[in-house]
This record gives sequence, structure tokens and C-alpha cells, in this order.
Amino acid sequence: MENLLERHRTQSAMHTVSVSIVAALIIVMAPISPQATTTASKSAFHSQLTAFPAAIPSSSAEGELQPLPSLADMLQRVNPAVVNIATRSVVRESNRLLEDPFFRRFFNVPKSRQRYRRTQSAGSGVVVDAEAGYIVTNAHVVKNADEISIGVSDGRNLEATLIGTDPEVDLALLQVPAQDLIAIEYADSARLRVGDFVVAIGNPFGLNQTVTSGIVSALGRSGLGIEGYEDFIQTDAPINPGNSGGALVDLNGRLVGINTAIFAPSGGNIGIGFAIPANMVSAVTAQLIDQGEVNRGFVGAIVQPLNRELAKAFGVISGDGIPQGVVVVDVQSGSSAEAAGLEPGDVIVQMGDNPILTVADYSAQAAVMFIGDEVVVRYVRQGIKQRTSLRIVADEQQSIAGQSLSPRLRGVQLQNLREEGDRVSGSGIVATEVERRSPAYGFGLRAGDIVVGVNRIAVEDIAQMREAVRRDSQQLLLRIFRNSRFYYVVIR
Repeated sequence: MENLLERHRTQSAMHTVSVSIVAALIIVMAPISPQATTTASKSAFHSQLTAFPAAIPSSSAEGELQPLPSLADMLQRVNPAVVNIATRSVVRESNRLLEDPFFRRFFNVPKSRQRYRRTQSAGSGVVVDAEAGYIVTNAHVVKNADEISIGVSDGRNLEATLIGTDPEVDLALLQVPAQDLIAIEYADSARLRVGDFVVAIGNPFGLNQTVTSGIVSALGRSGLGIEGYEDFIQTDAPINPGNSGGALVDLNGRLVGINTAIFAPSGGNIGIGFAIPANMVSAVTAQLIDQGEVNRGFVGAIVQPLNRELAKAFGVISGDGIPQGVVVVDVQSGSSAEAAGLEPGDVIVQMGDNPILTVADYSAQAAVMFIGDEVVVRYVRQGIKQRTSLRIVADEQQSIAGQSLSPRLRGVQLQNLREEGDRVSGSGIVATEVERRSPAYGFGLRAGDIVVGVNRIAVEDIAQMREAVRRDSQQLLLRIFRNSRFYYVVIR
């Protein structure tokens, strides 16, 4: 996947292009300016134009025109539910070298005046509740936005309020005055099949209400390094910069997913796009409406996929010889899984009404399990089918992938520190894992380091660290505690 994955961070014509290159993985945080693309290819485009007749309707033996298949009626009904999102923000300009504490102290560099610039970007959103004025989009579309404007299909521009975000799955909930809005209906994304026809609606390159079509190419895509929880719908419906936060609908006009990323080795669409499933969108949105934030619990069961050898050993081979379930390799002390009686060696085959065939299935269920939820887990232990009730509790030692906070923390696993040690405060965020090929490792972060400050802001837990990163995404200055001493690490 390296060098190929491009997050189509949306930005309108004539606005700033922001590209984040992390090691060998390219994740485009803001797309190529549509104006630059259009201007460069304008002459070539016109030179290739040839006059062709429009599609000619078929006719019967009597000469009567026969109706042709069309999505027009469905789109006429659904298009108004997809809106344009324009954001404005003030960004602090900085020179990372001049702001490095060691460099300033060593060369006695005087403190300089802060400079700021205004940026604008654009994306898409979907009205999910017309009466309340709720709109769903990607979290990256509205990240760091000071102003959010919603362009409705009838020409109105409405000021939006950010209700909450869930960076772990890249979703955000907005609210606008509920005035003559049209909402979209959710589909059951669990019933999607590879080969189903789908339609993507959004505002690529600022071209409002653009419609493209394709099929579901794959389901349950994970391991892409996009978000903390990954269970993507893959589609070949063309998705481009500006489609972020837009709708992926079925032929009935029901929402099956929110478009969020593309696979783009050349910077443009090649027919591999990814959408967040509607069931996950619905669950997260409900949390954001009720609480303004997502209080996701932690199951506490570490699992791995089954191969044929393991499945045979654990007695979970299906009639067609396909391994079924995921095997528990560890259960964290004090977790929901421990309270439910799960043990290493148990093979989880179902959670609630959802069969668990792969690790992606397990992660997808974990993504929509919130504090207080209770689910029946079916598993196999020593060849015997069993069941237990698992109730999700708060995780005092929350563990997340660092990339969910910042692309610069790709390859880093972070966990809240709650144990008294040789630290004075006994709090912070410990880097439990730092991959050797990650940017963080290259800049000096190591497993076991305790993060106590981010961008000159003291932090005690992951929630505070997330807020500190959100306030200033232009740099990542970490104050860490290692071997009874404090250090600074700058990750670029």
C-alpha cells in the first residue's frame, strides 16, 4: 500500500494545497487545485473534442420510443440531501527550525512575532436529519475550521455548527438551521454484496452535485492505515478530491456509505475508492447527537486471524473448509472481555447478530460498541460452542493508534498511563510501540517514552493530547519522559 494511498482531503479551486508525506506512505491532506488541473489540460482537452450524437432511444416495431434505464428519478430525489461544505480557518505560520527549543537556545535566536494566514477548503456532506438540521461529513473536511458554511442545492448558504467529531473513524456531525432541508435514508450496509451497483454524489474540485456510478468492489477493507477503525466499502465509482464526506448510495437512493479516501498512485482517480459503511455512520452519529462526543469502550480481547492449521486445531472449520472466527491471544486485565469470562484460545465467531469471520469483522464491531452497550458473544472453547454477555465499560488505559491523532505518528501505539512510577505526576501517554520504519522512530521517539507535553501544552491523557494536536497541526513538538529525564522530540 505504500506510496499509493491518497486521502482526498478536499479543497476548492484557487485554494491552498496541503500535502502530508509520511515516510513512504503518501496521504494527501488537501487535493490538487482544480484550477491547476483544468488549466494545464484545457488545450489538450479541446483538441480531442469530437461531435457525437447523443444516445438514441430504441424504438419498437411500430416506431414508438421505449423508455431507457435511468437513474434520473432517483437522483432528483436524493441530490438535494448532498451539500457542499466550505471552511475557513486561520493557520499559524511557523519555521520549525527557528521554533526548535535547542536551536533557539544554542544560537540565542530572539523570539519572533507570530504570523498567520487564512485558508479555505471545500468538501461534501450529507443531510441525515432534516428536522434537526444534522449533516454528516468527514472529520478531516472540517478539521481546524473556524467557519463552516453549507451550500444547499437550492442556492442557499447556511452557517453550520460543529456538534462533534470522531477522528477514529473520520466522521463529523454538523448542524444548520432546519429550513426546508431534505434528508437521505440509511440503508443496511451489512446487506451489501460485492457487485452491487452504487452511486457516488459529491462536489469534486468544486463541481457541485457531481454524480458517478460503479459497483461495490470489495467489503471489509482494513489495514490501509487511514483511520484507527477500518471497515471500508471499496468501490470503483470515480471519487475525486472534493468528494470527501459525500454520499455513496444504492440504486434506491439510500445511503450505504460516506466517501472518505481514494487509492491514487498517480494523484488521480484509478477506480479504487473507499467509503465508511452506513451502519458505522449511523452508530457514531447517534453518539455525537446524544453526547457531542464518542465514548467508545474497549473490549480488551486481543485477537488474530485464523489460518487452516489454527482453525483445525481449535475445531472451527466450516463445512466448506473455510476457517471461521478470530482467536483470542490475550485478555487485558480489568477489561470487558475479562469480566465476560473470555480467555486466550477462545475463538469468537459471533458478536450480537453479526458473524465474526475476520479481524476486520471484529474491529468493525468494536468501532460501534460504546460505554454501557451489552452484546452477546458466541465463541468456541476446546471445540465446544459457548456464549457470554459482554458489557462495555470505560477503558482507564485507553490504547489507540497514533495515526488517529496525526499522520506524523504513523506506526506508534499510544496508551494512557495511570500507574504511579518514578514520575512525579504519575500521568501521561506512553508509547507502547514504535515501528522502526516509522517517522516517529526516525526522529527519536522510542517505545516506553511517556509523552507529557504536546506543542508546549501539558497533557495527561490521550483526550488532552488529541486537543493539543488539533490546536496546532503544523508541528508536533513532544515533551517526553525517558529514564528519569525529560527530553524534547520534534516529529516532522
